[in-house]
Amino acid sequence: MPHRNPGLGLGLVLLGATLFIVNAGVSRVALRAGVDPVMLTTVRVTGTFMVLALVAALFRPSALRPPRGRLGWLVVMHGLVGVAALQWAYFVAIDRLPVGMALLLEYQAPILVAVWARVVQKEAVRRRMWLGLALAMAGLAAATGIFNGLVLDPVGIAAGLAAAVCLAAYFLIGEHGVGSLDPLRVIVWSFLVASIALNVVEPVTGFDTTLLTRGVSLLGALGEYTAPVWALLAWIVVLGTVTPFAVELFALRHLSAIAVTMVAMLEPVGVSVLGWLWFAERLDPVAVVGVVAVVAGIVIAQSARRAHLQVEPPVLT
Repeated sequence: MPHRNPGLGLGLVLLGATLFIVNAGVSRVALRAGVDPVMLTTVRVTGTFMVLALVAALFRPSALRPPRGRLGWLVVMHGLVGVAALQWAYFVAIDRLPVGMALLLEYQAPILVAVWARVVQKEAVRRRMWLGLALAMAGLAAATGIFNGLVLDPVGIAAGLAAAVCLAAYFLIGEHGVGSLDPLRVIVWSFLVASIALNVVEPVTGFDTTLLTRGVSLLGALGEYTAPVWALLAWIVVLGTVTPFAVELFALRHLSAIAVTMVAMLEPVGVSVLGWLWFAERLDPVAVVGVVAVVAGIVIAQSARRAHLQVEPPVLT
């Protein structure tokens, strides 16, 4: 067994979370530059699959073996729902909502998983699950500004909730099936399935290449700076997807999956701060308290479940 270094593991998780947080801002800039959410999803998923497949071919050829039987079908569902649909809903949400709010909605998934386990699977859970649910709902109301009569984009809200449902499915499929497989093997084949599906809906060959060299404003506090669209897309694939996924996956050698997941819960807070600093989005004291309450509620609800095998790869957001 390799030597475990919790400090290194924590540093890797924080690095991965930071890259995922910044990716939310970069993705919004790409969307506002004219890249359609479905096309951006296709580019991100297809590019990520190509990089992961190359890494697997060079360093772990066994990951290129397709899962068979029931596991094969679970990987297909993992790719369609947990990768393709999740990424599309996520991009629609961050395009139409404050970026922090989009992620807060998506991260209701662990609560959905806990409620599913209790209500549908009749799994014994600790009573604090209901406390976590109530805390998260109250925090979400405070963070969204509902108490102040704020009206949010209904399509964005629907997309954020759809992302939560897809993310919950991602967790459940991993927990009850593909979580027993090599994480790299799961993610390579899941991204292949997602790439095929997305290229059927919106082929990457249909991308408007005239956009690639167009210099676009980075918006908000960085509005005086510009970047070509190709650089934004490269960031989203390499630094916004592959790199944070890799470092968080490596962190699992030094920390438990539960610890990695709990640290990743900082992402909604980080993205809310990013939206405030970068895009001048609303973040008054009530909203700050709401964000913290949501994260606390998610952690409480998630910890209310009994111990499970958790070797699922980190979620890409």
